[in-house]
Amino acid sequence: MTCRLTRRVSVAHGRNVRVKRTYKLSAEAVETVRALAEGKAVASTQDGVVEVAIRELARRVRDAGDGERWAQAANDREFGAEAEQLGRGFGTDDRAAWPD
Repeated sequence: MTCRLTRRVSVAHGRNVRVKRTYKLSAEAVETVRALAEGKAVASTQDGVVEVAIRELARRVRDAGDGERWAQAANDREFGAEAEQLGRGFGTDDRAAWPD
């Protein structure tokens, strides 16, 4: 996919600002977006489908980064000691706050 900015226009809709951009996409991508919008399975407009896809991809990238950081933390003795100390300090309160 190549991206080329051809023009930029901001239109205020309440508090949301929309920016118009033009992208070159494969015919398959365009047809997939069109089909998803027509079926209203994801969103009712093509713009909506693209926005949902962008948010989902950003979430996946963020989650992958979080997973990497948690994996690193699992091997960090200082983090482990701090987590254990917090567990001892708040563990009883946490168990009391959650229903059985």
